[in-house]
Amino acid sequence: MNFVFISPNFPEAYYRFCKGLHENGVNVLGIGDCPYDDLHPELKASLTEYFRVGTLEDYDQVMRAMGYFTFRYGKIDWVESNNEYWLDQDAMLRTDFNITTGLKADEISRFRSKSAMKKYYEEAGVPCARFEMVTDLKQGLRFAKECGYPIVVKPDRGVGAEATYRLDNEEDLRAFYNDYPFVPYIMEEYIWGSVTTFDGICNSRSEPIFAASHITLNSIMDMVNEGVPVFYYVDKEVPEDVRSAGERVLKAFKVKSRFFHLEFFRLTRDKKGLGKAGDIVALEVNMRPAGGFTPDMLNFSQSVDVFKIWADMIVYDECVHTFEGPKSYCIYAGRRDTVSYTHSLEEIGEKFGPSLRMLTRMPDALAGTMGNQVVIACFETKKELKEFAEYAFAPIAAVQKMPD
Repeated sequence: MNFVFISPNFPEAYYRFCKGLHENGVNVLGIGDCPYDDLHPELKASLTEYFRVGTLEDYDQVMRAMGYFTFRYGKIDWVESNNEYWLDQDAMLRTDFNITTGLKADEISRFRSKSAMKKYYEEAGVPCARFEMVTDLKQGLRFAKECGYPIVVKPDRGVGAEATYRLDNEEDLRAFYNDYPFVPYIMEEYIWGSVTTFDGICNSRSEPIFAASHITLNSIMDMVNEGVPVFYYVDKEVPEDVRSAGERVLKAFKVKSRFFHLEFFRLTRDKKGLGKAGDIVALEVNMRPAGGFTPDMLNFSQSVDVFKIWADMIVYDECVHTFEGPKSYCIYAGRRDTVSYTHSLEEIGEKFGPSLRMLTRMPDALAGTMGNQVVIACFETKKELKEFAEYAFAPIAAVQKMPD
């Protein structure tokens, strides 16, 4: 099997996808813009060959690299990056090289366009926020009158909460239109809720072979725009209503042979037309692993190796990896260099040492969303999670409604 991995060096942990493939007997071919000598040693050992391009932004260069691999190794069976930024390019490569193991260029829009996602949620029976594509101020005022403030505006093909804004009143709405970025934007009614996810890997029949869930109590939008404390945790078990909604969404979107990251709201107050407090409402789908160090957190929480499970899916269409060890709550705390905290990283290490799993820096490209200083720890109870977050972010009141 010939597998081309796009940008196998970023994020750095992605070398483990290539390692898993290599250990499963796959011929792993890498295309990236990083010098070969700078690649992680285990990535070098996992790649049969690496083709460096001047920039991955130049599709012609990437095509030439694919052509070279085809000439040298024969037909390419898979091409994948597992990276949101390159999903469109991955699909174009599959189309141009007739690779049938993933989404083609004419299929990718249902996963990339937030407006296109809506009809698939309806098919899955999962309610979602009312929306309209942003056109002019008159339309925006009408939508705001219909749904009420606050409302949310975000790029139709954006990544996460990037360039996403909450508009609390007509003044905010008019200011948005006065400085409207000329890319397609979507306008949605605001949902009061915490974000809960269905993360995992599915086989060619849209069936999860591994799944977990993480919860974010603070608004992701506020993390990005307001700099509020960045923290979330992986649950020990997937709540049954999240699993049910997630499995229906996978079927509706026809998600096959992929790592997935499905986001839902759990309502914190009743919302007319959507449900009661505690109900699950759709947010968006992402056809790649959750960002940052979340794959590592899934491993820590569930005592598994998601990189190996993904490689098993590619080769065997099932999970061969053995689950070992207990499950725990795994929390992420992303602290910002610009904030003065009561406790240093050293003090956190001294207090929570046995529970710590990672103490590192977030790459600058992701720090705006995820924070600069990364502290990841595992605990048996939610009470311990709460104590950890309060200590790590003090004097900021980071935790408000985390249940004990």
